[in-house]
Amino acid sequence: MTEQPTSYERPDPGVTPADAHGVFLPASAPAHGPGSTSSSSPPPSSAPASLASSGTAGPGAEHSQPHAGQESEPDTHRPRPAPEGIPLQPAGGQKPDVHDHPAADHPAADHPAAAPPAPRGAPEEQEGQERGEQERGDRDRGSREPAPQDRSAPVSDGLDRRTGQITPPGKPTPMRRDGDRLRFVGAATRRIARGIDLEEIVMGLCRATVPTFADTILVYLREPLPVGDERPTGPLVLRLRRSDRIPAGRDTEGGFVPAAAPARSELDSIGSERCTVRPGSALAEVLRGVRPVFTDAPAARAALPELLGEGAESTVPDGQRAILAPLRGRRRVIGAALFLRGPERIAFEADDLLVAAQLATHSALGIDKAVLYGREAYIADELQRTMLPENLPRCTGVRLASRYLPAAETARVGGDWYDAIPLPGSRVALVVGDVMGHSMTSAAIMGQLRTTAQTLAGLDLPPQEVLHHLDEQAQRLGADRMATCLYAVYDPVAHRITIANAGHPPPILLHLGGRAEVLRVPAGAPIGVGGVDFEAVELDAPAGATLLLYTDGLVESRLRDVWTGIDQLRDKLAATAQLTGPDHPPPLEALCDEVLDMLGPGDRDDDIALLAARFDGIAPNDVAYWFLEPEDAAPGRARRLARKALSRWGMEDLSDSVELLVSEVVTNAVRYASRPVTLRLLRTDVLRCEVGDDVPQLPRLRQARATDEGGRGLYLVNRLARRWGATRLSTGKVVWFELNHGG
Repeated sequence: MTEQPTSYERPDPGVTPADAHGVFLPASAPAHGPGSTSSSSPPPSSAPASLASSGTAGPGAEHSQPHAGQESEPDTHRPRPAPEGIPLQPAGGQKPDVHDHPAADHPAADHPAAAPPAPRGAPEEQEGQERGEQERGDRDRGSREPAPQDRSAPVSDGLDRRTGQITPPGKPTPMRRDGDRLRFVGAATRRIARGIDLEEIVMGLCRATVPTFADTILVYLREPLPVGDERPTGPLVLRLRRSDRIPAGRDTEGGFVPAAAPARSELDSIGSERCTVRPGSALAEVLRGVRPVFTDAPAARAALPELLGEGAESTVPDGQRAILAPLRGRRRVIGAALFLRGPERIAFEADDLLVAAQLATHSALGIDKAVLYGREAYIADELQRTMLPENLPRCTGVRLASRYLPAAETARVGGDWYDAIPLPGSRVALVVGDVMGHSMTSAAIMGQLRTTAQTLAGLDLPPQEVLHHLDEQAQRLGADRMATCLYAVYDPVAHRITIANAGHPPPILLHLGGRAEVLRVPAGAPIGVGGVDFEAVELDAPAGATLLLYTDGLVESRLRDVWTGIDQLRDKLAATAQLTGPDHPPPLEALCDEVLDMLGPGDRDDDIALLAARFDGIAPNDVAYWFLEPEDAAPGRARRLARKALSRWGMEDLSDSVELLVSEVVTNAVRYASRPVTLRLLRTDVLRCEVGDDVPQLPRLRQARATDEGGRGLYLVNRLARRWGATRLSTGKVVWFELNHGG
């Protein structure tokens, strides 16, 4: 069955009943034989009006013809009802008076089954046989030859033979048969079922209804919509979610232009934005009844002012030209739909209530599922957002950029992750990993492994030790919890990077001149295998170079293996770097976008996590480093060294604050240290001071009592420094603080 798009262009003669131009047309009448009657008057043996309008006759009654060699029985022979047998109806949908019908004086013409059979060989039987043969020929030819005459097309004076009305150009043809209704319901429900979210389903209902079934539709939905088994709180409030009318301009979806723009009618002013359904009101009773009703019923007529607003009910057409259909989901009423037909169109019939019921049922169930899907998508988005870093940290000597793409829109969570963790000594840990699968379970495992990696990074463990502990954690989570991971530590002072790999694709280093290099890092086994020794390598990280960490979804697909994808990625990076010249590296954000462009259109096979790090480093002349013996003279010596370094950098305005804070931190370190204390000053966008010792206990900000001789140094640091902190190392700890250049 063909779905009917919204269009108002009248089809050419010979189209099928399920024409793609928008309105459902009756089946083309067979070509008249030599003895056929004129289309303006019914044939002598026309079908009864109820049979022609409802289409309840079976296939045998509609298509069977008596054979020439057989004698027809009076009670079994029923001639095929002809489309032109429907009595002519005057404009406005009023049924003609029985005395105006040409066959009103011949009752036998309205009941052919009760008439005596014609004798064999009579002209009527010969004419029926010729007509049956011509019908069978027309059916065999199908769509290869157009029908000689389209019974649904209006005559030259604009009179529609089906309804007897003068149909203006561009107006839809009404449905007069059960076959038309079934085809319409089938196409409309398919269109509604295609929607995956709330707006698509409501729009599908409106576009499928107007103009084929109604001239105007108003869709009201509950606000807020309940989700699943949630019990709504507060009064029942309906809000006009969408309305649709026959537009006066071009139908942008179907691409057809109506022959004539429909005139603006009073239906355009119907509808209010919100209404509150009072318990026990007429609208509440209609919604509780669930079944669609005509608005000429007393209960529905009393419910219109509450739904549309005071005074708006007077604009609703009189008679059976409006249907109010409640929208009921799986557990409760979630809205209502109002179908309207203008005065120039025939009124609804009793069978149209069944059509409205089908539309309302499918739409309500679709809306119910769309709300559930929206809630699940929201939960998935929130889960993924909390699993990945919301913002990358600002680290000294390195700039960072990242991207994450899920495998599909319907599966927004996955096991890929990336992270950047600041470490003591202005270092930064770069992590990228991939848990097997892209589901909620994979995301949960990814969150646990990411948290473990952050904890291990805070202990300042070597990269290979971090992967070893991640492997143990994955085994504790389950036997089939496997993942790949790459862990790298960048030192901007030494311009070196240390990398350990656990079955992950190797990183690519883009040099300043435009050369892209795949780093040779031992692959190792994936996390979760167990009993594997990981190995770390230390490589140069020159200033201006860019390190790209990624997951296999970027380089591997059904069409290419992982190494082919890595070669393509390397070529893409090199080509992008050539655009900015040999002395200027490409911007990080633009570089990430260019890398993702290599995927091309189409669905992705796996999630993609991408982390790019631009190594700026810290110049040697911006670093001052000393060793201090743990003795009483160490704080004084630290103040003198700091003053000289600030004078060399032209930062004398910070001398007083730096000397005071350095003296307090060094004094605390010397009191408990047994080995030399380290002092380092770093000049970047801020001034950073780091003091290290071999004592693992971290200092805490505590309230000193009035009788205590110490314990107030950290209060000074907390008050004067831009920020400060303490980090435990494998060999002790580092206490650091930062000051702005302005003082």
